[in-house]
Amino acid sequence: NIDRLLDQILVAAKDITHADGGTLYRVTEDGKALRFEIVRNASLGVALGGASGQPIDYPELPLHDEAGRPNNAMVAAYAVLKDTTVNIADAYSEQGFDFSGTRVFDERMGYRSESFLTVPMKNHENEIIGVLQLINCIRPETGKVVPFAAEDQRLAESLASQAAIALTNRQLISQLEGLFESFINLINLAIDEKSP
Repeated sequence: NIDRLLDQILVAAKDITHADGGTLYRVTEDGKALRFEIVRNASLGVALGGASGQPIDYPELPLHDEAGRPNNAMVAAYAVLKDTTVNIADAYSEQGFDFSGTRVFDERMGYRSESFLTVPMKNHENEIIGVLQLINCIRPETGKVVPFAAEDQRLAESLASQAAIALTNRQLISQLEGLFESFINLINLAIDEKSP
């Protein structure tokens, strides 16, 4: 179950890094945008997409604008386009990225998104198939939001890599199952035509 697998990936990443929230995006089939797959936030009780069954009504994040220029203003798109992890201590004071959508979400929910850790998910062929984004690292001893540490970043990168490979393997198995069913249907059709 791909939804359950993606859920487990995001929950494990949140637990390991002490993140309050997280989002898992997947690159669309045409490779032009990032689609929200799962959104979780513990303190707000938000659980959208994945195994929750709750739909996500957020629009896709385009990787390029209408003129074909890279969408480097959005952190998740930037991580894909530059093939790099982005670790932000405070989104509200960070220069170079557009956090207007985050601010709207924060105002609507009475929340304060602060620290971000955005990691591209690469499969075994080194292709980026998604993005793992963690929000608000909470220090367990104090309950205060702090920046994600270098160790958190390494752990998230390792988990994102393993997750991408597991996801790719699951997709390959599904494709093999579809190919096998098509092959059986083709044999059935050939036998029926030869000897009704």
